[in-house]
This record gives sequence, C-alpha cells and structure tokens, in this order.
Amino acid sequence: MARAPLLQLSGISLTFGGTPVFDGLDLVVQPADRVALVGRNGSGKSTLMKVMAGLVEADAGGRVVPPGVSVGYMEQEPDLTAFATLGDFAASALPEGEGYKVAVVAEGLKFDPATPVTSASGGERRRAALAKLLAEAPELMLLDEPTNHLDIQAIRWLEDQLRETRAAYVIISHDRAFLRALTKATLWIDRGEVRRNEKGFEAFEDWRETTWAEEDLARHKLDRRIKAEARWAVEGISARRKRNMGRVRALQAMRAERAAMIRRQGTADMALDSGQVSGKLVIEAKGISKAFGEKLILRPFDLKVLRGDRVAFVGPNGVGKTTLLKMLVGEVAPDAGSVRLGTNLDIAVFDQARAALDLGMTLWDGLVNDPEMRVSGRSDQVMVRGTPKHVVAYLKDFLFDEAQARAPIGSLSGGERARLLLARIMAKPSNLLILDEPTNDLDVETLDLLQDILGDYDGTVLLVSHDRDFIDRVATTTVALEGDGRAVVYAGGWTDYQAQRGDDAPVKAAKPAAKPAPAAEPKVKSAAQGLTFTEKHRLEALPGVIERLEAEIGKLSTFLSDPALFTTAPEKFRKASEGLAERQAALAAAEEEWLMLEEKAAT
Repeated sequence: MARAPLLQLSGISLTFGGTPVFDGLDLVVQPADRVALVGRNGSGKSTLMKVMAGLVEADAGGRVVPPGVSVGYMEQEPDLTAFATLGDFAASALPEGEGYKVAVVAEGLKFDPATPVTSASGGERRRAALAKLLAEAPELMLLDEPTNHLDIQAIRWLEDQLRETRAAYVIISHDRAFLRALTKATLWIDRGEVRRNEKGFEAFEDWRETTWAEEDLARHKLDRRIKAEARWAVEGISARRKRNMGRVRALQAMRAERAAMIRRQGTADMALDSGQVSGKLVIEAKGISKAFGEKLILRPFDLKVLRGDRVAFVGPNGVGKTTLLKMLVGEVAPDAGSVRLGTNLDIAVFDQARAALDLGMTLWDGLVNDPEMRVSGRSDQVMVRGTPKHVVAYLKDFLFDEAQARAPIGSLSGGERARLLLARIMAKPSNLLILDEPTNDLDVETLDLLQDILGDYDGTVLLVSHDRDFIDRVATTTVALEGDGRAVVYAGGWTDYQAQRGDDAPVKAAKPAAKPAPAAEPKVKSAAQGLTFTEKHRLEALPGVIERLEAEIGKLSTFLSDPALFTTAPEKFRKASEGLAERQAALAAAEEEWLMLEEKAAT
C-alpha cells in the first residue's frame, strides 16, 4: 500500500518587496526521497526550504504535513541567543535522557558541545544546528548548505549518516561530490518555476542543458511564426478589405506569449587580469616549522611554487592549513626555516571569513571606497583592471541588480557576499591568488565559471578547500596536512592524492602534539625490495601519475586537433601547446623514474 507524502505544497505564491519569488508552485516529497535542491544564488532555494519547514508563510497556497510526521530544518544562521552552550541548543528539543545523541553526533562533526555560545565561531554554530537536526532524527530532514565549514573527514562522516538513514531529506549544497554521492532526485528552481527530475545530481547538468536547448528551440520557432504572421498582417491590409481578425488575435496572443517568456539569468561577467608577469619562482620554503605553545602545527617542511602552479592545501579543520598559507606569503613568520618570495608579485586574497567586507557599508560604498578601486574625483565609478566603470554597471557584471547597490552588505546572502568579494579581487591585476574556502555558498554555474577562469589564468593559485570536486578541477599539486605537524606534497588534485596514498580513507584528524626538536625524518630500508620507504611509496604512486598524464595528453591532443583553433583562438592554442609539451616531458620523466625504481626494487 502506497504511503502518503511526507510533505505537499500546492499553489504556493510568494512575493518579497513586490518581486514574485514563486507563483502557483506545486511540490511533493515522498518517504525515502533523497533530493538535491539546486538553483542560482538568489533564486529562492533557502526561501523555498523555509516554506517547506513552515517557517515562512506563503501569500497563497497550502502546505500539508500528515499528522505524526516530523519535519526538521537545519538553517544557515541559527539563533542561539537563548542558550548557554552549543550542546544546550543542540539538545533543546530532545526528550530528557537523550542528550547523549548530541554527544555522538558532535564527535562525528568535530565540535565541543560544552563550547559557550558567546565564544562559538560561525562554523561551530552551524555544526551545532546540524547536530541538533541529526540527533532529533525527523522523518524529513531539510538541510541548507550542511557541508559549509566542515572538513573533508566530517563531510564523509555526514555522507555515511545520510546514506544509512531511513529518513527522507532535501539538500541545498554547492558540493558536487556530496550531492552526487547522496541524491536520487533533483528539484531545480529556475525563474520561479520548480522542476523535478527523478535522477540524482549526477544527471543535473545534462538535464539542465537539454531543458534549455528545448526552450531555445521553442523560442526560435515562436519568433519565426510571429515574424511570418506579422508580415501577413501588414501585407494583408492592402490585399484585402476585411482582415482575418481571428488570425490577428492569434498574432497578438503569440506576442504576449513571447513577452511572458522570462529570459534566463546570464552568468557573472568575471575575469582575472594577471597583470605583470611574476618571476618563475613564486615561493620557496625551506625547512619551515611552526608551533603555538605545545601544539605542533608544522614539522620542517619544504615547498617550491613556480609560476602557473595551482596548489591546494587539504586537511582537517584546525590542522593549520591557513597558518601554512600565511607563512608561505609572509604574513606569519615560521619558528624555523626560511621563506623566499619571488619577484614582481601582486597578491590578491579571498578569505573564508570575508573579513575584507564591511557589513555596515552599502555595496556601492564598499567598492568606491576601496583604495585600489577608487577613481579620483568620481564617487560613482570604480577602476576595473585599469579602466573606469560605473559602479552599478560593474555590480551588474556580478549579477547584482540596481536596487541592491544601496543595500547594506550585511543584508546579502552568503553566495552574494562571495560574489562581491570576487568583484573586488577581480577589479585589480594580480599574479598570485590566495583562495581560502572560495566555494562556500557559490552556486554551480558560478563555480563552473570560476573554474574556467582559473584554468585560463596566467598567474599562480594557492587554494584551501574542502570541496573535493573543485580541488580535482583546479589543483595541479595537493599539500595534505595529515596531523601531528606532517605535511606531504602530492601531484594532482584530490582524486590523485587519494590514489597516491594507496587508499580512500579520509585524512586523519589532527592530534595535539608536543613541540619536537627539529630532526630529519628517518628513511626506512625495505629488506625485501631494496628501496627506501620514500622510494617504495613513490613506486606505488607512479602508475597513477602516469595514467593521469596520459589522460591529460589525450585531452590536449584532441583539443589541438581542431584545424581552425590556431586562427580562431591563438592564445588558447599557445597555452594548450605549451601544456601538451610540459605533460609529455613529465610523462617521459615519470616513466623513466618508474623503470629506474622497478630495476632497483628487483635487485
């Protein structure tokens, strides 16, 4: 016997500030649903989820939840003012004696329930909200960006919990890998309409492109019909005394239908100017180490970053990724060792705390008052990559409308704040980008565009992220901070890093360690194979490196096979040719190294 839906919305209409968000929306969530809720920033995803949770009342329509069905909502910015500790908040709706459930979830999400609310960070507050939802175990869970501020280990723990739960859930997330792993259906908000596809997020992009292609074809056919009928209407006046009024009314109806078609929102007009060319050597760190009191952050560590490298730093929260990043760019001094910066560096920083944004300022003032964007004598223009531009026009490039220009930055959503920070960074030339958690809150389309821009960027990128898909798409090198002060350099992105480690286990959580005396890591000889520990590890990793290089060479060769590429896109042809030559050289070196190690192992 079929069970009743857990939640049903019928004819929902909602307007904010005179702008319709939804009109006549219908939606059903069934038992055991695993649903991704996707859409552009500002499309109404969080608003729809609040309507589903009963926290926002629609102007019209109905919400039905069967008696006895519990619906839980994890919001992005929970109100904890009535509670002393994070644990008090997380356990506030649990029956007496079940507080242990919060402790179990807190261990997986890695936060301390005893943390006072007054001193808790934004990330800790969000983890407490997620712990509250998981501990309560409602039949329908509504999760709004649950992976923000979680490290990869905690994200994997959460994936396991959601994979095993019998509850239904709807998830808003920018994390592609997370959505692909968990969802079996997709709700897509597009221009006030909610479409449903009975396939998970894995199929979303193909579905979206097919939908848009069908829409474009229908619009094209309608335009042709209107053009033909309009020609008839004009020519028919002289050809007949009496016009066919039914046909005229049909033409008017077609024009009304065409006018009612809402054009898709474009992508942000983002671009990066790498400015002056930096020296080939960007950063060279030799033997750097760091500890705060008795807590060891980094053992002696070497790293060389060359122009054009894309280096990702991964590891658990609190392990020291941001501290290492700051040491590499000279903001924090190492306890030992040295850091040498290259020449002609112009550094731009995207920080995860968005500290560069004054939340009390308007968007307009936040741009025109930036010393590096100010146009002398003008209060309505900003300097964008060397050219003055009206501040509203520049904001529109990043998908802000004119009405938002005078709104306070504090009123923006997380995704809008991220876009505003990108607008400030991209207005100025830079050849070294520091990106600390850039993917939080950005929608899929903006992430796609950011990845494309970084792919064409001539400068160097240092990246801290917990987004596995983004790391795979962007990074050429991964530095894993694996706890106890250890940092290990791997070739490639997240998937390459996992393959080279020889397993798919999450990075171990950092444990506080006493500050050791600097000492070289011992090399352990393998009696069976005649290789050092490092050489044995390298031999195991090389097949994965060779396979990746061969795949990249294949892609570049296919791209360069277009005979028109040289004339239509000479710069792309040049970069692809250089990239192909570099990868072919790297492949030859990797194969030679593998043969040498294989020969040594056999002796």
